[in-house]
Amino acid sequence: MQTPALLAERGFSLRAAHDDDLPWLRDLYASTRAEEMATVPWPEIAKRSFLDQQFGLQHLHYLAHYGDADFLAIEHAERGPVGRYYLQRTAPEHLLVDISVFPPLRGSGIGTALIRQSQQDAAALGRGMRLHVQHSNPGARRLYERLGFIVDGTEGTHRPMRWSPPPLT
Repeated sequence: MQTPALLAERGFSLRAAHDDDLPWLRDLYASTRAEEMATVPWPEIAKRSFLDQQFGLQHLHYLAHYGDADFLAIEHAERGPVGRYYLQRTAPEHLLVDISVFPPLRGSGIGTALIRQSQQDAAALGRGMRLHVQHSNPGARRLYERLGFIVDGTEGTHRPMRWSPPPLT
C-alpha cells in the first residue's frame, strides 16, 4: 500500500513491519490497553508482563490467521515509528485486521487517511471492506461510522462492521 498523499506531505510513510519492530510494537499494544489496565490493582511490572504476553499471543494469532496480510509500520520522519496498519487484501472484501497509533497522534487524521486510501484501493477492485471493533472502543466505532462502515451484527467482545463501495455508474 502506498502512503496516502495527505500523510506523506506531513512526513509519514509506510513500510513492511519486521522482527526488529517487536519492542515498539509491544509498547504500542500496551498503549491501546492503558485505560483498561489503569483499573487493575496489580503492580506495574505485573501489568506490563501481562500485556507483553497478550501482545505475543495476538502477534502469533495475526501471523497464523492473516499471514498474507500487509503488516505495515507507520513512521514519521522525525518521530520514528508511530503506529501499525495491518490490512488483508482478499476478495470479496478487504479486512482491516488492526490499526493502532501511539496516544499523542490519535485523532490526528492518520487512521482516516489510511482507511480512506484502503477504501479507494478496494473500490477500484470492486471490493468492500470489513473490520471488527471492540464494544469498549466507541471512539474507533465513531471513526469507522464516519467513513461509511455499518455495524453488521455482534461477535462476543467485538462488533463486525462492513463498508461497501458506491455502485459503479
